[in-house]
Amino acid sequence: MTSGVTKRQVLSMYKLLMREAEKFPNYNFRSYALRRIRDGFKENKALTDLKQIKQQYEFATENLSIIKRQVIIPS
Repeated sequence: MTSGVTKRQVLSMYKLLMREAEKFPNYNFRSYALRRIRDGFKENKALTDLKQIKQQYEFATENLSIIKRQVIIPS
């Protein structure tokens, strides 16, 4: 078994990030977050190095927790 990140995990992370970003009550924050998520995934679409993919996945996981914390803070 490899310790790499599967395509399914990446797609799941994308959906989770998008779903959480949709919860921002402020339109500007929401739009910015959604745009950054889309752009970030597009930029890394062609990655083939498993180490880089794993690093980007971990970065996305950290950002998901940040978004979750920010969404619950009233603006």
